[in-house]
Amino acid sequence: MATKTRGKGEGALFKDARGLWNAVIELPPRDGKRRRKTIRGKVKAEVITRLHQMQRELEDRGDLPTADRTVAQWFGYWYTQIVVNEVRPKTAAGYKNIIYQQVIPQIGNTKLNKVTPTTLRRVLDAMAHKGAAPSSMLKTHRVMSASFEAAIREGALTRNPCKMMTAPRRGVTKLEVLTRDEARLVIEHVSHDPDYGARWAVALLTGARRGEILGLEVDRITDVIDLSWQLQRVPWEHGCGPAIKTAKRRSYPCGQAQPIKCHERRFESPADYEYRMLTDGIYLTRPKSRAGSRIIPLVEPLKSIIKSHLGRNPPGRDGLVFTHGGNPVDPDRDSRDWRMILASTGIKKNVRLHDLRHTAVDLLYAAGVPEDVIVQLVGHSNVSMTRAYASRDVARLRAAMTQFSGHVTARDGDQQVSA
Repeated sequence: MATKTRGKGEGALFKDARGLWNAVIELPPRDGKRRRKTIRGKVKAEVITRLHQMQRELEDRGDLPTADRTVAQWFGYWYTQIVVNEVRPKTAAGYKNIIYQQVIPQIGNTKLNKVTPTTLRRVLDAMAHKGAAPSSMLKTHRVMSASFEAAIREGALTRNPCKMMTAPRRGVTKLEVLTRDEARLVIEHVSHDPDYGARWAVALLTGARRGEILGLEVDRITDVIDLSWQLQRVPWEHGCGPAIKTAKRRSYPCGQAQPIKCHERRFESPADYEYRMLTDGIYLTRPKSRAGSRIIPLVEPLKSIIKSHLGRNPPGRDGLVFTHGGNPVDPDRDSRDWRMILASTGIKKNVRLHDLRHTAVDLLYAAGVPEDVIVQLVGHSNVSMTRAYASRDVARLRAAMTQFSGHVTARDGDQQVSA
């Protein structure tokens, strides 16, 4: 049947040999090549309606997606071309795990433009069936949403299916924290450890993060503790070439499944990612936010604890305050050590290493330290005060740390120092 031609950009309508109505709309050329989008259907009126919708979208957006990419193809492209160039390596590794462990196994073969909330619930339902935590399901939903938003920006989608559904609820996480007496017990218990006792005292008396403490260098300790770097294990990527998909698993040209065993391994990061390599896979990196890069006044008893520690344990070759045999402490080892310390004190609580930050915050509140000072001391990213005034607050921070340390370490009946 002859094609009925319309004006430029208005599309053409015809019936093909299969009896289907076809509406063709012209799109802006790309790389000098003509581009068209075709809509097919059995009912002429429905095809025309969809054609008019596409015409309005073309007018609003300036372009329309044409490629029939699958979810696997798009998410793979998004990770390798966008994510690794925009987010920090550890964050990218988390995205990668979600993409290849949660999303692609469930809906990887689905056409990107056919994804609906029902499609996405297959991913979340599979996670729930495996016993995934609500927070993990929410994170997966957010990663999928971020990927779909990128697809919209690049013209591969016109709407975000994640925004067409209710996001999973985070759930309530019960935090276990130490009481003041328990914190004092831990400090007294580890004081007998000549190698690592100071490490746990720093955690309890500053609220610093694990990486901030393990990455602390001796030249950043004066009358303040400078937390402008943190130690992290950075995930490796294969450098031998793209993955080869097989029936059983994804393999690589090097023949190794694990990136760390690839002779051409590398880690990818944004151009503005600042780091210093310590050992294979362990780096010093800058904090994620300006609030994370901060100073904490060094007061007693922590000042004496650190001084005694350095007297017994000279800094390692990298100038680190805390080492294992002169080498950087592996973060996973540090977490295992904390579980052993907690068990040895007899405290019957499941207090994770990161929960020591919550403990410190609770004790800062209990010591009467003002909330805005607590925010600065622990480096929360929602600080409302401008960093330009930080230098004016050092005296106030020091008074707060003195007040806090006295609250934690003083025994009942002792006179505490007030700020």
